Amino acid sequence: MPINRRKVGADGENLAAAYLQRQGVSILERNYRSRKGEIDLIGRDGEYLVFFEVKYRRSADMGYPEEAVGIAKQRQICRVADCYRMVKNLPLQTAVRYDVIAVEGEQIRWVKNAFPHHYRG
Repeated sequence: MPINRRKVGADGENLAAAYLQRQGVSILERNYRSRKGEIDLIGRDGEYLVFFEVKYRRSADMGYPEEAVGIAKQRQICRVADCYRMVKNLPLQTAVRYDVIAVEGEQIRWVKNAFPHHYRG
């Protein structure tokens, strides 16, 4: 029976969102899309506006989920985050963070500050 990747991804994002809410994060957006791409979750964690990339793996047999967020994906997330901040008219001084939520089976790891902002250029 083929794997429904979209459903698996949605289930992982739901687990991640519930986990983050239990940790005190306010979820502002799910699956935010712009023409530059998509960000899985956007939330507020204290003073930070956080852009979350959620990665799911059934097990670590194929590597840890957080390792799947390569430089190209990081750059795409930053471009979408820039669009989000512009559309929402947020000040340039807004404290921003890029985190990865790694869901491996039932285990969840929150990698804060997983990567820096990548500027265009």
